[in-house]
Parts: sequence; structure tokens; C-alpha cells
Amino acid sequence: MNLHELFAFLLILASIFSIINLRILKLPQTIGLMVLAIVLSLVVLMAGLIDPDFLSMATSLTEQFDFSVMLIDVMLPFLLFAGAISVDVHELLKDKVTILLLATFGVIFSTFAVGTGLYWLVSQPFLGMTAIGLTYVDCLLFGALIAPTDPIAVLAMVKKMNLSKITETRIAGESLFNDGIGVVVFLTLLTMKIEGVENITAASVGSLFITEVVGGILLGAALGYLGLKLVEYIENEHVELEVLITLSLVLMVPVIAHMFHFSAVLGVVIMGLFLNQNIDTDKKVDGVQKAMGDYVYKFWHLVDETLNAILFILIGLEIIPILQNFDLGYLFIILLVIVLVVVSRGIGVFVPIKLLSIKKVFEKNTALIITWGGLRGGLSIALALNLPDSIGTGKDLILILTYGVVLFTILVQGLTLKKIVK
Repeated sequence: MNLHELFAFLLILASIFSIINLRILKLPQTIGLMVLAIVLSLVVLMAGLIDPDFLSMATSLTEQFDFSVMLIDVMLPFLLFAGAISVDVHELLKDKVTILLLATFGVIFSTFAVGTGLYWLVSQPFLGMTAIGLTYVDCLLFGALIAPTDPIAVLAMVKKMNLSKITETRIAGESLFNDGIGVVVFLTLLTMKIEGVENITAASVGSLFITEVVGGILLGAALGYLGLKLVEYIENEHVELEVLITLSLVLMVPVIAHMFHFSAVLGVVIMGLFLNQNIDTDKKVDGVQKAMGDYVYKFWHLVDETLNAILFILIGLEIIPILQNFDLGYLFIILLVIVLVVVSRGIGVFVPIKLLSIKKVFEKNTALIITWGGLRGGLSIALALNLPDSIGTGKDLILILTYGVVLFTILVQGLTLKKIVK
């Protein structure tokens, strides 16, 4: 199957799944697509019992492309940009300290808490995981890849919750920025893994982290400012040209970021916020007009919905090899890790909010909503697939744990979040 056939196949499946969810399941789009993607993988596995050739044909689809590269370099920049221009920038700037503290402290604390907890679990003989040989850095890598929430899934859920404007902005902003911080922490730990902990100094780790974060922010700000001046020059007269400008800028960010080892994720988010002067379609806010025409926002909403649907189908296809070799003995450690991830997320959210509540006002149970709304998704799976093979059999365990956490957060937390909000 060539690239054109693969893309056509994914689009057809995305359309069919979206219709089934809309007319029959009537679940939130993210959850409905995830359920259908799991059903697809189970159907493929059952069909494979009857015809092994069919199963090999299905699994070959995932081998024809690198899911990790496709998501991180192609899909994620588009999805994050679409998310960034849908956030109310004025509300976000009013509460920037809260959002940045939640994103940074939450990710870093969760990385070390989950990583340390997993390292302790796999060293316990009663779980039978000691032979896998996961090192502490390997466990920290898992903590880093599972710490960031999925802004695509979170934003889709939050928009339907009828939350107050400030709480919605806090959740959306934290989710957008913790992705960038999470990827940077993961890449820093990955460098330590590849080059060897003994060859890494604190100065080199700090330099790498600062380069990724500061470089990504500056890159996003520079391209965002350039894009803003271009769309202001056009003055909404040629909306198709505004679409072309935003498309080219989103594609340019990862290219430049890879050249200078900046964070493309942070770059895209900052650029989107720069271009998003005001998302309110009904009125002006503080006299500021929208930088881009409504057509541009509708275009990026379409891109967001389309890529989101394709993403969950790809997740369903990627899970097939995992299910083929799944051992029921993994269920217990998956449950323990899910508890560990949720508790770590809770502490990482509750502590900053408790500190900030001395001077800021938070709605009742804001920390609980942000904690339970921390859905994980395609980014965590892409980062897990990006782990080096030098981890050995430990990579398979990390993939299984990642899928387990992603499925739990989307299906269980996603389905119960509305009740918790009420």
C-alpha cells in the first residue's frame, strides 16, 4: 500500500467511525473514536485467527510508516497549532503564572514520582519483572513520556463541559504547555540514556534543557510575530492566503527546530498564541480585533477534527502487535502503574494550586477536575515507540504500560469527567 492508498484508507475509516459515533454511540468524539479503534484492533485479531494472511497484511500497515515520526513531526504541530488558536489568549495571559507553574512542576514532579515508583515496582520479586532489567533512567523515561497530557483529547472534552472561562483556560493552557515541557524532559533523559549517565554532567543537561525550552519559545515568538505582521498586512481580505501563511509557518517550525535542537512543540504553541489575537467571534475584547478571518479558524478546526480521527485509528492499528503478545500477568502491574500515574498527577496539580490559592481565587475542586481531566494520548505512545532498542525487553513493558494508561485515561477518566464536573 503506497502513501496515497494509505491516506485514502485512513480518511475513509475516519469518516465511517465518526458517523458511527455520531449516530449510534453518541459519545464524545475522542472517546468514541478510541472505542472504535480498539474494536477495530480486536476484529483484526479475531480475523487473523481465521486467516493469518489478513493479520499479517494489517500489521504490515503499521510497518510501512514510522508512527512516532509521523505524529511528532507531522501531526502534532498541526494539532497543537489548532489547539493554540482556539484558546482565549487574553484569559491565558491573565493567569500565565498559574498555567506555567502547573505545566512545569506537574510534569517534572510526575516524571520523577512515576519513574521512581516504577523502578521500585519492577525490582520487587513478587511481580516477576526483575529479569527485565529496567534501569532507573529507563523508568524515568516512562515517567517523562506519560507525564504530559494530550491537549487534543483534553481540549475536545473541556469545550463540552460548560466550565467557567477561567477554569477552561487553565485546563487548556496547562495541557498545551505541559506537552512541550514533557517532550523536553523526555529528550533530555533520552540523551542521558544514549550517551551514558557517566558521560553526562549537570551543566550539559541544563544546557540541553535550556536550549530546547528557550530556543523553542524564541522560535515560536519570532515566527508568530512574522505571521502576525503578514496577516495584518493582508487585513482579512484574502483568507485563502492567510491559510497558506499559517500552513507554511506550522510546517517551518519543526524544520528549523530540528536544525538548532529547539523544542518544536513549544515553538508551535507559542506561534499559535501569537497569531491568535482574539478567538471571540461575537465581540471585541479590549478593542482587539481578530488577527485572522473566521475562515482560517474554521479551516484549522477541520484539520484538527480530521487529524484527531486519523490519530486514534493509527493508535488502534499500533496496538495490534501489543495485543498479539499480551500476557495476562501484566494486568496487575498495569493497574498499579495507573494508580501511580493518577496520584502523581494529583499531587503535581494540588501542590501548585494550594500555593497559588494564597493570592488567587480558584473554583471549588479545580484541582480535582484538572487531575481527572489529564487524559493521555498519541504523544505518549509516539514517545514510547521512539525509545531506543537498547532498553531490550523493557521497551515492550513500557509500551504495554503506556497503552494501559492511555486507554484508562481516555475511556475511564474521559467518560466520568462530566459527572465529576457536575
